[in-house]
Amino acid sequence: MPNPTQQQTYTLHRSSSRESTGANADYRTLTPGQTMTILDADGPGEISHIWFTLDDPEPYHLKRIVLRMYWDGEKSPSVETPIGDFFGLGNGIYYAWESAVLSVGRDRSLNSYFPMPYAKHARVTITNEGKQSLTHLYWNIDYRVNAQPLPPHTLYFHAQYRQAQPNHGWTGEWYENGDPMVNYRRNLDGKDNYVWMEAQGHGQFVGVTMSILQNQDGWWGEGDDMFFIDDPSKPAIIGTGAEDYFLGAWGFGGPSDLMLHGAPVVGKELAGGRSSVYRFHLDSPIPFTKSFKATIEHGNANHRSDNFYSVAYWYQAEPHMAFPPLPDVDDRIPTLEFVGGPGNSKGQYSPGSLQPR
Repeated sequence: MPNPTQQQTYTLHRSSSRESTGANADYRTLTPGQTMTILDADGPGEISHIWFTLDDPEPYHLKRIVLRMYWDGEKSPSVETPIGDFFGLGNGIYYAWESAVLSVGRDRSLNSYFPMPYAKHARVTITNEGKQSLTHLYWNIDYRVNAQPLPPHTLYFHAQYRQAQPNHGWTGEWYENGDPMVNYRRNLDGKDNYVWMEAQGHGQFVGVTMSILQNQDGWWGEGDDMFFIDDPSKPAIIGTGAEDYFLGAWGFGGPSDLMLHGAPVVGKELAGGRSSVYRFHLDSPIPFTKSFKATIEHGNANHRSDNFYSVAYWYQAEPHMAFPPLPDVDDRIPTLEFVGGPGNSKGQYSPGSLQPR
């Protein structure tokens, strides 16, 4: 943030949903399929704060409304994610939480403080991919217009949505996470890990929000985080378990939201349980010079088949590698899947998974 004791040279501007005539209907309505540009600004400049609140009667509208951002006239968005997921609400349900860069109020207010610089132009859009109208879209986007060009080698903000519904575990015939056939399985190369994001070029990773819908009983977080830095063949950083990466312990023990890490939602360790977690590396962003891939196992050595929904956040030089296509809107709605395993014996797997070994 700028030093308030030093005179700033930018001018501050705001794009908002205000009624242009000065009346009080300070919102916009988006019909199904409609895309609205909510910021169209020339640079050099920087988005410093974004605020949204929505009134939409459609179930899971947080998964149906898509946020995109484009820098310097690019055709491929640098940010593409369902709006709820961008603010850590990956299960499509509102809950309050706060961190250094993202927060959600108990009044359904959504706030971002990520700095988002641009040299020439910024464009932000909202698309309604639902079947009903988004009746009230409110926004305020505060942005600076700079008197001088951006510093050389400025990196651009990126955010990418990914999901697995479900993750494909290597077996549905296990009794519990401690089953020897699970516990002694090895995974040294990260094959079949859940991928948070991939990038080509140079930049630095700053964090991830992730939500989980369990398809199976037991603790979902036995998987290790693995980061591939400038070498896609082997991970340079390997963790010790999901709650450890998200800086909790022993399954979190209950909800928490702290400046750089937390677990705002901690569900029951049963099929149907929902959880949400986050970690920001603002203390030490993870640099890369050629390529980067951030991943996490889904269970030990990827044995579990829970649903994961995530948004990864990073900064890099443009151009960026094209994002994977956004899943179809119907496929983004959190849905319990029949995958076998404890608490989920239907489907293609044998109910013998409920028998101890």
